[in-house]
Amino acid sequence: MTVTEDGSAFAAAMMGMIGEFNKKIGLELVEVTKDRVVGTLPVEGNRQPYGLIHGGANASLAEALGSIAAAVNAGPERAAMGLELSCTHHRAALGGKVTGVCTPLHVGRSVSTWQTVITDEQGHRTCTARLTCVIRDNPPGGGREPVRPRPDTTP
Repeated sequence: MTVTEDGSAFAAAMMGMIGEFNKKIGLELVEVTKDRVVGTLPVEGNRQPYGLIHGGANASLAEALGSIAAAVNAGPERAAMGLELSCTHHRAALGGKVTGVCTPLHVGRSVSTWQTVITDEQGHRTCTARLTCVIRDNPPGGGREPVRPRPDTTP
């Protein structure tokens, strides 16, 4: 497993911040650098009723990898949040694992855009996704705590 090319402690910490949902779908991070994030996802457990990988599983993989890449580039004092996700599903994956390779299309101070190419174990492209993230300063307190609803919005 490659953590970072430059030994960034923040990128290394991101390896451990997979989150509940990503653990549930079986995401495994393989590589995290400023220029590339790679992860795998098992097809089993992420199929739609016809036995093919669910399009939402592809989208979840792309969202996770792109968000991690955006966060690593934003740094620990800033927060990256998905703004728009687009996926093109090229062919079905029936079993094994799919691998997503996420690379930057644009890395700016307030917006970054990432492309994730997902392939099956035979190397066939199964999906191409593009995620745009907005980058903001962390709220006071670091912004790593779970978000709670404001009292005025709770019924």
